[in-house]
Amino acid sequence: MPELPEVQTVVEHIRPDLLGEQIIGIEPIWPKVLHNFIPEDLINETIDTHIEDVKRRAKFIIIQLPDHIIAVHLRMTGKLYFVKKNEVPNHASAVVKMKSGKSLIFDDVRKFGRFYLYNNLDPINSCHGPEPLDESFTIDLFLDIFTSRKRNIKAMLLDQSVVAGLGNIYVDESLWMSGIHPSSISNAIPKTKLVKLYKSIRTVLLAAIAAKGTTIINFYVNGESGKFADQLCIFGRAGKPCLQCGNEIKKIRVAGRGTYICRKCQLRYIKSRY
Repeated sequence: MPELPEVQTVVEHIRPDLLGEQIIGIEPIWPKVLHNFIPEDLINETIDTHIEDVKRRAKFIIIQLPDHIIAVHLRMTGKLYFVKKNEVPNHASAVVKMKSGKSLIFDDVRKFGRFYLYNNLDPINSCHGPEPLDESFTIDLFLDIFTSRKRNIKAMLLDQSVVAGLGNIYVDESLWMSGIHPSSISNAIPKTKLVKLYKSIRTVLLAAIAAKGTTIINFYVNGESGKFADQLCIFGRAGKPCLQCGNEIKKIRVAGRGTYICRKCQLRYIKSRY
């Protein structure tokens, strides 16, 4: 599933072509792609309005209209891109038509992706935690969140209501970089290690955004794969030597997810400290 860097990459790719456009229709080729509205709702609510912004919140692409937002979740295989008029690819789930003649295609092989129509961001904000790259997401806030709860650290990082946008790839990378075993308990981890984790999350995410995300199987933007796959230090490297100590990387299961670890570099903390 695309995570924060991949969704941000999509936003940066489609934003220039969407700003100022007027939506004149949406065709749901896959019936379930429109989660909480029908095409007529969109046209009735957005008639004679123009797209003001395209941004990201958590793993959602937000198309901002004057009084509404269209929120798009890519899920496992969703892609957004423009095509010439009347071109509809085989795996298209929806076509968003613009007054200029452009068509924004939502291409989704597995058909899990969804469009949502809301008045504002409140429905998304209500179930998502802070953005890890926002200035408001300070070290103090991070420490308060993770020392006040007794939970598996990987499960917490994957929980979108705790921190928004993280997924399996970047959680594994950040935990390895900070030397924390993913089965550690959040309030058992020393504060010095949590500070390192906070910094590692931001470092990894910024590097991944700069590399236009990670392509493992099917993430492509404008036909190009994300280049951060070439920079992965732990994820997907089972059986290979750890880049820090040379010990063999193992794949285990933590929080219900395949997880890559170095048993030598990543320490396990289980006794509560706070």
